Amino acid sequence: MNGVRCMLMRGGTSKGAYFLGGDLPSAAPERDDLLLRIMGSPDPRQIDGVGGAHPLTSKVAVVSASADGAADIDYLFLQPGVEEATVSDRQNCGNLLAGVGPFAVERGLVAAKPDETSVRIRMLNSGSVATATFPTPGGAVGYEGGTEISGVPGTAARIDLDFAGTEGSSCGALLPTGRLRDVIDGVEVTCADNGMPVVVAAASSFGVTGYETDLSHLRDRIQSLRLQAGELMGLGDVSASSVPKTTLVAPPRDGGTICTRTFIPLRTHTSIGVLGAVTVATAALIGGAVGHDLAEPPPPGAPMSIEHPTGRLDVTVELDGTTVRRAGIVRTARKLFDGTVFPRSSL
Repeated sequence: MNGVRCMLMRGGTSKGAYFLGGDLPSAAPERDDLLLRIMGSPDPRQIDGVGGAHPLTSKVAVVSASADGAADIDYLFLQPGVEEATVSDRQNCGNLLAGVGPFAVERGLVAAKPDETSVRIRMLNSGSVATATFPTPGGAVGYEGGTEISGVPGTAARIDLDFAGTEGSSCGALLPTGRLRDVIDGVEVTCADNGMPVVVAAASSFGVTGYETDLSHLRDRIQSLRLQAGELMGLGDVSASSVPKTTLVAPPRDGGTICTRTFIPLRTHTSIGVLGAVTVATAALIGGAVGHDLAEPPPPGAPMSIEHPTGRLDVTVELDGTTVRRAGIVRTARKLFDGTVFPRSSL
């Protein structure tokens, strides 16, 4: 049986398998088939693979040296299905992104600096660039530190992620429908894309508070909403896609800026994705957008704290009208396993 070199990492509040691009087939159909066999899909337990039986813990990062002078490495995010034999490349993952810089140093794609290292990462799913800065004491990645993020036990080393060119990265515009608000199924929504296509709706529009942990009874309504929003946002038929995400917003209740409940695409997220949080925070800053009237802005210079089911995620967004000047976030990551993974044989 032929194995594949692989590193399992926690990136932010997600977990996934990281591969060098050269270690996988170059053709997408063969690559995706191999990844499904590695992850153990399709199977709700992924019992015969290294997948975590949940979309948040069954992700893939493919990393290569970049030929683009604006970036050091290229990062392709792939979302394997858990119960479905699907692999999607239609979205970024900002959580797994947190591990990409350390992985690139570990694999020798980028030389580490003596104290801290910055890596410019082109996110191939959208073409935008992120810069990850993380500690490399003595020229090696340091994973230990005192930074705590909601949804992850303990603390780890701080990783700063700064984004450029995320505005409209999937849909072509921050407000891809050309309007601040649209009405779908009688619900007012704001369709936005600042790194992640998101449909923002008030939780009260669905007859819920927005503080619930189980919103599975909204599944059919959420699917109808996002299918129609996908067409409006220029994404076409999204019935087999994980985007757009849908985020219900409510007034904060724990000292944050706004409270969120996100669906990925129909399961309630245990927290919120990095670029999803960036997009929701961006929408909350725009007067007239859904959520703007619910948000409690932080003091000048302070980050926006996005509340979610397991805590808060701090996001920095700078806008000039409806033009994004910059966005940033703090994450952590940790190497869990490095070795060889053995895919199952074809079904």
